[in-house]
Amino acid sequence: MSMNNHAIATFAGGCFWCMVEPFDEQPGIISVISGYTGGNKEHPTYEEVASHTTGHYEAVQITYDPNLFPYEKLVELFWQQIDPTDAGGQFNDRGESYQTAIFYHNEEQKEIAEKSKKALAASGKFDRPIVTKILPAKTFYRAEDNHQDYYKKNRFHYQLYKKGSGREDFINQHWKPKFSQAELKKKLTPIQYHVTKENGTERPFENEYYDLEEDGIYVDIISGEPLFSSLDKYDAGCGWPSFTKPINKNELEELLDTSYGMRRIEVRSKTADSHLGHIFDDGPIEQGGMRYCINSAAMRFIPKDKLEAEGYGRYKRLFDK
Repeated sequence: MSMNNHAIATFAGGCFWCMVEPFDEQPGIISVISGYTGGNKEHPTYEEVASHTTGHYEAVQITYDPNLFPYEKLVELFWQQIDPTDAGGQFNDRGESYQTAIFYHNEEQKEIAEKSKKALAASGKFDRPIVTKILPAKTFYRAEDNHQDYYKKNRFHYQLYKKGSGREDFINQHWKPKFSQAELKKKLTPIQYHVTKENGTERPFENEYYDLEEDGIYVDIISGEPLFSSLDKYDAGCGWPSFTKPINKNELEELLDTSYGMRRIEVRSKTADSHLGHIFDDGPIEQGGMRYCINSAAMRFIPKDKLEAEGYGRYKRLFDK
């Protein structure tokens, strides 16, 4: 299903609170709505769906730009949020409304989902069958307002729930790549290792990217996950690369840092658990007021004209404006 250059994708991955954050606020993602689908009850309430009598799944419906965020990438990201071997629900949430499913809106989505499921089954990642269903999309009913963007509105409770339900530990164990100390010391230069794994800081005005003005994106030096774009880079006069916002906020973690007798907010990458730098609230007001002060050694720059060759072709559209 498409709207102009936009398309719709629908996924059920257990509690819909936890299925919004992974997709939200990424390039090419227009909206992520929590709701109910798969059953026959019209306009069900949360209580009715939770009673497991409606046939509905808790699900999210994603409006996206397939040129910037292809459906293959959506499906890949979906798998990384769930236990695809659990037929009875997800983690501590049990019952039909918490089962997993991919709801396809056309034959192309169906083929992509089925191919991805077969590849996951053949990968050997799990020693049990992949039971997530691939089903034709049915009417999607938007959930009540208090369930929309729950991870933003109730951040503390959401984090407790995600951890307490077992989802967070499962994702860390099964889906996050593992990087050994020996591997990293071979892969990284001494300053890259010191910054990312020993919470180090490189010298201001004596680092690779502080004054780079070329168009492109900056990716995590370890995982390769996109972090920042040159479109959001500016000269803060501090001697380190500074950005007003990340490409994908969900790839970053913000932690209180009280080292050296100061109170700062540290920025780390989720996938590689790399120390990146710090965030301050003295950035350009007209662009949100934030300054992400990042070590060059924690990143690798990929020029705009090399994005396709490096496997980041979908980010070229960021520079087509």
